[in-house]
Amino acid sequence: MFFIYSRLKDSSLDVKFVTNTTKESKNRLHERIHRLGFNIQKNEIFTSLTAARNLVDEQKLRPMLLLEDEALEDFEGISQENLNSVVVGLAPGCFNYEKLNVAFRLLMQGYPLIAVHKARYYKRPDGLALGPGGFVSGLEFATGTTATIVGKPQEAFFLSALKTVNCKPCEAVMIGDDLTDDVEGANNIGMKSILVKTAVH
Repeated sequence: MFFIYSRLKDSSLDVKFVTNTTKESKNRLHERIHRLGFNIQKNEIFTSLTAARNLVDEQKLRPMLLLEDEALEDFEGISQENLNSVVVGLAPGCFNYEKLNVAFRLLMQGYPLIAVHKARYYKRPDGLALGPGGFVSGLEFATGTTATIVGKPQEAFFLSALKTVNCKPCEAVMIGDDLTDDVEGANNIGMKSILVKTAVH
């Protein structure tokens, strides 16, 4: 992967790392990638948390944040008083009855539900683990609400990332390891795609 990135950077092509990672902020993700030996710039990273924050700002929301502490940095400055929405990411520490019931009560008042993404599972060192999708679906079922999903494979996510490099879908290629979120999501807006076989697929 490092070789591929180096070749791309040596070309005239723009590179954008797009990810549904919601366990940590963009700053923490950038630092982790650097420790792995990838000398990428922070502005080359576009995350589903970025997309969620953009939506929160656009709609002037004050969301209950079902996110891990490591991800909250991306929502600095957002008021946590008089909550009027719910944002759900990958947050195993938040998926308990008490917190989900607070979210349920907010949604029953008609407030919007924002899912950073709706992945069914993700890869951990000890194997596959339950993703946020099941919890989002549970809240949708219990409240009759339909979540706004901001991460991959949503069209708006890819278009927002492409906008940051002034690129049209037909001019871009998506390289990813998820058939649905990466390949199909990109193909649906007219991007070409390359599937990399990893432990996820």
